[in-house]
Amino acid sequence: MAATKNTQPGGGSALGAWVGLAVRVVRGPVGATLVLAGVLVGGWYVVWHFFGEGLLRSDRYVLRQENLEVTPLPEWIHTDVRGEVFRSVAFEGPLVIMDDHLTKRIADGFALHPWVAKVRRVTKLHPARVKVDLDYRRPVCMVEVPGGLLPVDTESAWLRSEDFSPVEAAQYPRISGLESMPVGSVGTKWGDGRVVGGAEIAALLLGVWNELQLARIVPSARPQSGPHYSFDLYTRGGTRIIWGLAPSAGITGDVPAAERIERLRKFQAAHGTLDGPHQLDLRSMRGLEILPAVR
Repeated sequence: MAATKNTQPGGGSALGAWVGLAVRVVRGPVGATLVLAGVLVGGWYVVWHFFGEGLLRSDRYVLRQENLEVTPLPEWIHTDVRGEVFRSVAFEGPLVIMDDHLTKRIADGFALHPWVAKVRRVTKLHPARVKVDLDYRRPVCMVEVPGGLLPVDTESAWLRSEDFSPVEAAQYPRISGLESMPVGSVGTKWGDGRVVGGAEIAALLLGVWNELQLARIVPSARPQSGPHYSFDLYTRGGTRIIWGLAPSAGITGDVPAAERIERLRKFQAAHGTLDGPHQLDLRSMRGLEILPAVR
């Protein structure tokens, strides 16, 4: 008996039809494109599988410390800010330039450093290089605390005392008469209005502190105007100079800070010293007032 052909749906003839269609597609322009794409994807997978990790570890993709460029340090910072931040950030894993989160990692690392006031911009470049624009903190005074001195900047953020030698610390204005300690970690604001106002006055006097032979800034025990404290200066000879409120108190008609400093310089030029059996009051709009010393 002669064999009969299977013509049922899903049978051999249907399979042959699909195979024939696939062959015709592959032979056409669309098929050639698909085959080429498959070859490229497969080739890229093989290359990446064997060489990808090595490529990402090469100098073209991995950031080295020497290729991390930061704003030049001012003369008062002796700490290796770049090195400390790089080591802390790289501890979490290699710094790969293709990482979409790299700039944030670096920015966050610098923002936590005590010497950095603000991270302005982080820019990735290729081959692996990163530029970081920074604002640094500037110390303006030392605050006397039990056991030593703590430096603070213009915004009353406290800094690491080990970054200053005893000779360097002695050159800065000094705030004394406090019982408080910083409320946060190093690089954060002190949290005391007396340090805020004292640091503001210290910043104004920083350039003439040694010239005027000043020794310390002493805040009042209690606020004198709203939340604002009053401040006295003392010379190295012990003479009291009544400064009053810090400029940020915003008292209308108050004597400008520059005028107060100029009064002291003129008095010293005329008398050779600020010291004497008197007190000097800088608050009057009429000029420097000489008051009897308090015994």
